[in-house]
Amino acid sequence: MATLITGASAGLGEGFARAVAAQGDDLILTARRIDRLEALAADLRAAHGVKVHVFAADLAHHAAPDHLVADIAAAGLTVDTLINNAGFGTRGVFAEAALETQTGQIDVNCRALVALTHALLPPMVARKSGAILNIASVAAFQPGPWMAVYYATKAFVLSFSEALHEEVKPSGVRVTALCPGPTRTEFAEVAGMGDSELFERFASAPDTVIRDGLSALKAGQAIKVSGLMNTLMADSIRFTPRVFARRIAGALQKARG
Repeated sequence: MATLITGASAGLGEGFARAVAAQGDDLILTARRIDRLEALAADLRAAHGVKVHVFAADLAHHAAPDHLVADIAAAGLTVDTLINNAGFGTRGVFAEAALETQTGQIDVNCRALVALTHALLPPMVARKSGAILNIASVAAFQPGPWMAVYYATKAFVLSFSEALHEEVKPSGVRVTALCPGPTRTEFAEVAGMGDSELFERFASAPDTVIRDGLSALKAGQAIKVSGLMNTLMADSIRFTPRVFARRIAGALQKARG
């Protein structure tokens, strides 16, 4: 039995790998950058004595999830826990953005997550044990002008995860959506937000997000919003008219520029 972590070469994915290895669990790591995966795997084997298998995969490609699952099976490995961490976002005016970048967010953040879950969930249900942690975001709770597609993908991840949580709970399989706010990882640089004052002031440490996610998964929670301020924000959205919610989110995105 092993934990599969997508997007494991950096950021939260690398942090989850280190945290899971520290618990003594074997790992299956995947990302595009095989050199970084190999270096991380060697480090984890030496530090914790766990087995670490690495597979290069670009989950933006439609066939990648199927190939990854086939490679894992061919290696004789069984996935007991899936951490769907791979994802990215971009900031800007949707009408001016490259379509390939926008649909790429959907492919990685949603389609690949669904494909891997669909492939790996049935054996968990059959065994009556297993766990899936899907990385959503506080962005899932409202629309996000200037990051329209990213916010929408995370809303999908949250809704999908909540639904699966209820479906598989009787079988003993746990499904949790982790919703962090801004976090100090490579994500901010890719999304074009790394040098914003707002991000620098309110971003959380990755270790906190990782700890919250793993604890919530172990406890069988459907949703975990990481951080007190993020929790208050997510809760307040329920009582905020959507016209104000989207304007506030849009103003925050503009402020990051």
